[in-house]
Amino acid sequence: MPVYQYETIPTVPDGPVQRFEVKQSMNDRALTHHPESGQPVRRVISGGFLMLKSEPACGDGACATPPPTPCGGSCACHP
Repeated sequence: MPVYQYETIPTVPDGPVQRFEVKQSMNDRALTHHPESGQPVRRVISGGFLMLKSEPACGDGACATPPPTPCGGSCACHP
C-alpha cells in the first residue's frame, strides 16, 4: 500500500504547516482534513525519478564537441 504525504493548509497567511504521511490504497480518495485535528489538508506531490543521459567526461576539461542542446540543435536558436 502506498504512503502519501499531506500538509495542513494554514488558516492565516504564513501560518504554520504540518506535514504527515498516511498509508492509503490507491483507490482511496485523498484526505481533505487532518485525521486528528480536522484542519483542512492537501496532498503533497513530491519526489519522482529522473534519468539523465550520461555524457563521457572530457580529460582536459574541454570537449571536442559541445554538449547537446535541450532541443537537439534543430530549432531556430541553434541552427
